[in-house]
Amino acid sequence: MTHRCLRRVVSTPTSQAQLPPAGVDPEVLEAEDKKWTPMKIAIWVAIALIGGIAWGVLAISRGETINAIWFVFAAVATYLIAYRFYSKYIEKKIAKPDDFRATPAEYKSNGKDFMPTDRRVLFGHHFAAIAGAGPLVGPVLAAQLGYLPGTLWIIIGVILAGAVQDYLVMFFSMRRGGRSLGQMAREELGLIGGTAALLATLTIMIIIVAILALVVVNALGESAWGVYSVALTIPIALFMGIYLRYIRPGKVMEISVIGFVLLMFAIISGRWVAESEWGSALFHLDRPVIAWAIIIYGFVAAVLPVWLLLAPRDYLSTFMKIGVIALLAIAIIVVRPEISVPAFSEYASRTDGPVVAGPLFPFLFVTIACGALSGFHALISSGTTPKLVEKERQTRFLGYGGMLMESFVAIMALVAAISIDRGIYFAMNSSAAATGGTVEGAVAFVNSLGLVGVNLTPDVLTELARNVGEESVVSRTGGAPTLAVGIAHIMNQWFGGTAMMGFWYHFAIMFEALFILTAVDAGTRVARFMLQDALGNFIPKFKDTSWRLGAWICTALMVAGWGYILILGVTDPLGGINTFFPLFGIANQLLAALALAVVMTIVARRGNFKHLWVVIVPLVFATVVTTVASLYKIFSPVPAIGYWAQNAAFRKALDEGKESFGTAKTVEAMEAVVRNTTVQGTLSIIFLVLTLTVIVTAIIATIRSFPNGRGDETEDPAVESRIYAPAGVISSPAEKELEKQWANLPAELQPTRAKH
Repeated sequence: MTHRCLRRVVSTPTSQAQLPPAGVDPEVLEAEDKKWTPMKIAIWVAIALIGGIAWGVLAISRGETINAIWFVFAAVATYLIAYRFYSKYIEKKIAKPDDFRATPAEYKSNGKDFMPTDRRVLFGHHFAAIAGAGPLVGPVLAAQLGYLPGTLWIIIGVILAGAVQDYLVMFFSMRRGGRSLGQMAREELGLIGGTAALLATLTIMIIIVAILALVVVNALGESAWGVYSVALTIPIALFMGIYLRYIRPGKVMEISVIGFVLLMFAIISGRWVAESEWGSALFHLDRPVIAWAIIIYGFVAAVLPVWLLLAPRDYLSTFMKIGVIALLAIAIIVVRPEISVPAFSEYASRTDGPVVAGPLFPFLFVTIACGALSGFHALISSGTTPKLVEKERQTRFLGYGGMLMESFVAIMALVAAISIDRGIYFAMNSSAAATGGTVEGAVAFVNSLGLVGVNLTPDVLTELARNVGEESVVSRTGGAPTLAVGIAHIMNQWFGGTAMMGFWYHFAIMFEALFILTAVDAGTRVARFMLQDALGNFIPKFKDTSWRLGAWICTALMVAGWGYILILGVTDPLGGINTFFPLFGIANQLLAALALAVVMTIVARRGNFKHLWVVIVPLVFATVVTTVASLYKIFSPVPAIGYWAQNAAFRKALDEGKESFGTAKTVEAMEAVVRNTTVQGTLSIIFLVLTLTVIVTAIIATIRSFPNGRGDETEDPAVESRIYAPAGVISSPAEKELEKQWANLPAELQPTRAKH
């Protein structure tokens, strides 16, 4: 139905004649898009040349070092070209948005879950929710393979897979009233595929949120400075929410400045507190204690009103995230650090990596989860964001653009990780079971790896720990501490010198913890929506998201699920992140394959088979990668790779009466390995079976739609829009003209939208 038809059939309380158009005429937009001036051509040629040169250096260079600026230039140039051309192609050929059609944020607006939200603020909310541990941790762990494999996957993967998934899931969810991915699958794929999708999304969500939380625990464990600074961000966010809601409504810039000042105070005062006797006693916490604190926080944050904690924390952390990554990119250009890590390391052709075990294919692609393709994003793109989008054309900026920004975060994380000494890298990312948790043990272990050019000494590790204000940096697994060291290493060369390394390190730790905690609370909230959707199929009352009791019950169930996995990871003798992160990566990518399968079915039902390849290409790749990775984890006879092989080895050792085995030094530790590998192996089988069931039913549904499709019968009925907003950050000339018309309306006719 075109927007002209919409205007004929939809009546409104206020005459449409009183309002300007709800969108720019599509023919005007098309003319603007096709208008190429000499200046415009020159700019895009320059971008292409810079990107081409940078890629040439990265691909060909095999010297002792390579300058880090080429990573920045290659990434930024490629992202700009992909956003301008490929995402526009997807918009025109597949999504086909219509700004004259109201979004659910407009026609379902209730001031709570549904409300038109300024696109710039919503970009912050969305980016904060999707950008969790993956783009920070995955590239750091994958750095053991060298710089080139990770760089290629992060940049090419996001353009052809990750951003495509995020954009189309968001668009199709928005067209369906903001329904969750599992509910969309149930409607598109029928009982079998839909039920499998609901179960898969719920169970995978549990493992994803658990690992996100585990990264925070590992970053803050035994760090009084880090615990204090991150804990202080909670009352800061609460204050910002109350300030914008009641004290100074709409004063976003004002509270941004106040929030930034308070954040700086939290970091700077952290050193004083950590070095004091009372502060060290109060905030120097063991990891299980921090884990329980995060479990409690996750429940409370998910049931509080969005405006009180989630929105201001997202807004605050988005400023931190984008600001820090931009600052890091500028610092790299200024400092121009030389990278000594080879393009392909010794472990690129081996399977015994001390950080992540297994061959490059498929484990590179599941280790770098969120930076290139993330199923978790599909849950956010079908959870909170589509309920807040003002206009349909904004989904390209939010979905595709938001994912490109996350990919840039991943590239910066990779550069930071490979900028530090390789010996330090392996000392920090090898498990305590391998290093013994001591400087001497770490030195002995790293030097025994036989890495070219690596000769680690105890002085290097003790001096680094002293410079960053920590007791030790040995076996600080999880990626976050390594990234913090990398950021501090680059930033102190630009500003402050060695004396500022402690500040920059803890600044980065708080930046990362904010990054990840926003994903934990947003993920828990989305998981609650998903469970309510699922239970609502049997008990309709649960579909009412404003029903407080139902919300509390579903939140408690989901928190109990991921909290259990978190405790297993924290107490894992093999180094929780080293063994649990591959499961996180595989589950995440399986979820991405599931999401792409649902999108494929929807596109096919629209009858758009000519452009179905845009979805099929990433779907096939994700399915192959995750299936092969799952089969490795289930059937590999190598204990370091296969969960069941590891389980069998430790069971045998227990049956033989051994009191220690491998890296487990006690009977309790051996029993913990058996318990954890049983959970991991079982989940691997469940995830794979459910996902393949969904993909098969999606293929059948797609084939049945051939050749003419079956229509968009699962979309919400079209409603005429009565508000207007531009599609991107910068308005086009036609959009500016229409904005003026809306700005000149009387106050009583101005649309109401969320400001924070």
